[in-house]
Amino acid sequence: MSDLHAVLWDMDGTLLDSEKLWDIPLYEYAEKLGGVLSPETRERMVGSNVPTTMRLLFADVGIEPTEADMADGAAWISRRTEEVFRAGLPWRPGAQEALKSVRASGVPMALVTSTERSLTEVALDTIGRDLFDVTVCGDEVDGLNKPLPEPYLKAARLLGVDAARCVAIEDSPTGVAAAVAAGCTVLVVPCDVEVPTGERRVFRDSLAGVDLDVLKAL
Repeated sequence: MSDLHAVLWDMDGTLLDSEKLWDIPLYEYAEKLGGVLSPETRERMVGSNVPTTMRLLFADVGIEPTEADMADGAAWISRRTEEVFRAGLPWRPGAQEALKSVRASGVPMALVTSTERSLTEVALDTIGRDLFDVTVCGDEVDGLNKPLPEPYLKAARLLGVDAARCVAIEDSPTGVAAAVAAGCTVLVVPCDVEVPTGERRVFRDSLAGVDLDVLKAL
């Protein structure tokens, strides 16, 4: 894409190897409810937002939750996840270098994550706020979360660019679906879940060596 307007980065599983850290509170909360979170359900949670994750979790342990149950569970998981995040967030291979390289080129950049703002702010202590012109979080899209296109469309609107002239960088089927639906070309670097092939998707094993020239060549 020679006429590249902006680069839109996912966070969990793309920049940070944090999906494995999410395992800790999710499995702990399932046990707290007296159940065990199945690997299949955990896989379906990858890339999703908090309400979807909570619905999947309660269903998996066989509990029909009230709204209060959902809110209490989400708050517990958020507090526990913040503890885990503050203990240290590992980078995905090549991610830190790719971020800095693309930023240095001057192209606008956004962070587009399903993680809620409070936890994203914790993660940005590691990633670096100055690398992004805008950030869009999972609780800032009026419930129109990935796999719907709104997170990526909102990022493009905030940057004042055409989403169809943007490259999104994603790791999960949910995130890739959102970016494709928004019209982006997607650099797919799978992490914990296999991503199906499809339109406007270019696959790569890692972010190592990714720079503006690589993204323009997509």
